[in-house]
Amino acid sequence: MFELRPLSAAAIPAALARAERYRLLNESGQAESICQDVLAIDPDNQDALAMMILAITDQFRDEGTAAHVSRAERLVPQLRDPYTQAYYGAIINERRARAARDAGRATMAYEWLLAALHGFDRAIGLRAPGNDDAVLRWNACVRALQHLPAPAQADRAESAIMSE
Repeated sequence: MFELRPLSAAAIPAALARAERYRLLNESGQAESICQDVLAIDPDNQDALAMMILAITDQFRDEGTAAHVSRAERLVPQLRDPYTQAYYGAIINERRARAARDAGRATMAYEWLLAALHGFDRAIGLRAPGNDDAVLRWNACVRALQHLPAPAQADRAESAIMSE
């Protein structure tokens, strides 16, 4: 059949910029494909790994969320920096929570938000001075939790939905 053509090393910066643009256009599959091309010639490219995690988590609302989660989680250990590992691991949990919430699964959303908070807390402890990205995500998760029913209430609401 057809074979993939390799990207040139000189094209990596422009390719990553294009991947970011595709993410902004809600074309996460395109962004992921570009990251795969970059990683094919530079397997340790930290920017491509982070972008690919984000592109995959953009797809959590699509069919097969569990498969997307697994693919994203497999990339986290390839990130070299402990802060980056904690941060992107927490991003995966946060986005999984938001997808669960949007699907009407409040209890799962609550649990995944708690997992995200633990990850962002770990990242906050590892962050460089002046890097408050994990703090911003922590606060967003806390605000999301404030809009979810308490777990016991969520269980009852989910049971009612499932019995309809």
